[in-house]
Amino acid sequence: MGNMGKNMNKTEITDNEEEFDKLIRMGDTQTYVLRLFIAGMTVRSTRAMLNIRKICEENLKGRYELEVIDIYQQPELAHDAQIIASPTLIKKLPLPLRKFIGDMTDEERILVGLDLRPKLKS
Repeated sequence: MGNMGKNMNKTEITDNEEEFDKLIRMGDTQTYVLRLFIAGMTVRSTRAMLNIRKICEENLKGRYELEVIDIYQQPELAHDAQIIASPTLIKKLPLPLRKFIGDMTDEERILVGLDLRPKLKS
């Protein structure tokens, strides 16, 4: 019975290592699901759309879904997402969920928040 327990532990470790390797490989193929909440076609909203699309195309090409939601057109979605300012970008997937407020001009902050770049130590 002692050997059986050891074999089970070895199998569990191997399964965990295989799962870990799989997760690492998926990191470069994982789809990002993003929602950008804007308030009409203002200069600030347009700038946020252009900036986040540029960031996504340069860093997530082919592996992101970006939905732009005008809170004037779909106020119920803004309410459900608890949007209190616009523009607001929500990263739904991969977890953890994150929110960014503003016109998305601080590319470094967005990349760190999307876990695409490590946070620089102060």
